[in-house]
Amino acid sequence: MKSESAYRTITEVADLLQVQPSVLRFWETQFKQIKPLKRMGRRYYQAEDVVLLARIRDYLYKDFLTIKGVQKRLKSGEDLPDIQPDTPEQKAQDILIQELSEIKNDLAEYL
Repeated sequence: MKSESAYRTITEVADLLQVQPSVLRFWETQFKQIKPLKRMGRRYYQAEDVVLLARIRDYLYKDFLTIKGVQKRLKSGEDLPDIQPDTPEQKAQDILIQELSEIKNDLAEYL
């Protein structure tokens, strides 16, 4: 099981939020606040990205806001946590460390 701070793939986030990956890709085009790290054609989401996506999902599916309504709410900064994003270099380093750790854990199972 991944730690809370681990990066998540689009499939993991989609499963967690119970939406299709295509929905997440669409939301990325509609909400400039969604900025997953893209590496070798794959998207990696941090915990704060998942929180934001869950909030967007709730605004759309539970509060029945329109895309424009959610955009307006996000632009105004309502209900958003105060999150300082990492630099792209830090994100890439974090993903590399995570991947190496997962490889190490996988190898440990065979030794």
